Amino acid sequence: MTDYFKKKNLGLGYISYLSDQSQDFLLKEKIQGDNYLAKQYLKNPKQLCDSLAENLRFLHEQNFEDCPILDHSERYLKKVENNARLKKSNLDFVTNYNIHTPEEAYDYIQNNKLLLKDDTLLHGDYCLPNIILDNWQFKGFIDLDCAGVGDRHIDLFWGAWTLNFNIGTDQYRDRFFDAYGRDKIDIDRLKLIGCCEVFGYF
Repeated sequence: MTDYFKKKNLGLGYISYLSDQSQDFLLKEKIQGDNYLAKQYLKNPKQLCDSLAENLRFLHEQNFEDCPILDHSERYLKKVENNARLKKSNLDFVTNYNIHTPEEAYDYIQNNKLLLKDDTLLHGDYCLPNIILDNWQFKGFIDLDCAGVGDRHIDLFWGAWTLNFNIGTDQYRDRFFDAYGRDKIDIDRLKLIGCCEVFGYF
């Protein structure tokens, strides 16, 4: 996906990949600029929020017909099922969705998982450290191990989450969704992603 994003001018590629029995190493080309955690961006949280939403909408409008990973949702749900079976869960991801136990989260997934669509090119881990800018101009995405064609609400969920986590307040959540475009957002699918992440972030 790093190579694919380079072909689409959404990032830079890799120089070399090395692997042995215990570790993998990926040497990547450096994108010039800073991520959203740089002081110049964090001190302007409203502009940061709007920019984060606009860059996400830009990504989601890309054509993805030649993407090498077209089944992100299937992979995503397999990971959820595996972690649920292993009793790995974290309820921090559903504080906005009136879910109080792992069992409630799992039941919601089972009842709503067919809502997931593979219709958008995703970053998969759309957080402030993973977007590079140069004086507010988008330069590229990094850390693309979760990228592929899947449901846009995964990136929307993480975009809202990272604003809360990295800025320290949830007050920009609605602004982020408004700047992205409410016409593209399904609240039930956002809740579904939150429930999936209860079992997914391991």
